[in-house]
Amino acid sequence: MKCPYCGKEDNRVVDSRPVEEENSIRRRRMCDACGKRFTTYEKIETIPLMVIKKDQNREQYDREKLLGGILRACHKRPVPVQSINEIVDQVENEIFRRGEKEIQSNVIGEIVMNHLMNLDPVAYVRFASVYREFKDVNTFMDELKKFLKTEPEE
Repeated sequence: MKCPYCGKEDNRVVDSRPVEEENSIRRRRMCDACGKRFTTYEKIETIPLMVIKKDQNREQYDREKLLGGILRACHKRPVPVQSINEIVDQVENEIFRRGEKEIQSNVIGEIVMNHLMNLDPVAYVRFASVYREFKDVNTFMDELKKFLKTEPEE
């Protein structure tokens, strides 16, 4: 494992602990050359999951793409990075638990929206507006009305 700071391969594991319902291991490492610490994750290798896009093209599942979409939805919102990472982990667990080799992108989008709805309403609407490709203000308002109906009354 190369150090992300100095590029040297001399480092040691300082701490290890299970994460994500014990499906992976988080390791804190310290570089022997520069003394900086960094974190790595070890996961079980799975069969590549193919995502079927709206235009029926297929591409390999990409965690970074999922993370990027959620980060954009949560931009300038009071959402901790830890919560965003937890959502990505939960979404991954849901889609990989299905045991399928292919999954529709709209299924992933719906799972993400379910998690965002509970986390931050503005992030939910932002994600929905891109995911559902709102064409006009009326479509946007319809989605807001659906959200307001599902929100618990105080």
